[in-house]
Amino acid sequence: METAELESKVHGLETALAVQEANMAGAHSGTWSVMAVGAGALIVGIFLGMAIAKS
Repeated sequence: METAELESKVHGLETALAVQEANMAGAHSGTWSVMAVGAGALIVGIFLGMAIAKS
């Protein structure tokens, strides 16, 4: 293989790795958002259930 060809392949792999890391970071932040919304809904549901039980 020639040097230019190897450099091209390495650049392609670096780009693919950067894209994969960005996707993983986005997935993690999305996961935290979903968990926060779910926790909020759970808390609201608990208080709503207690209010209904008292009435």
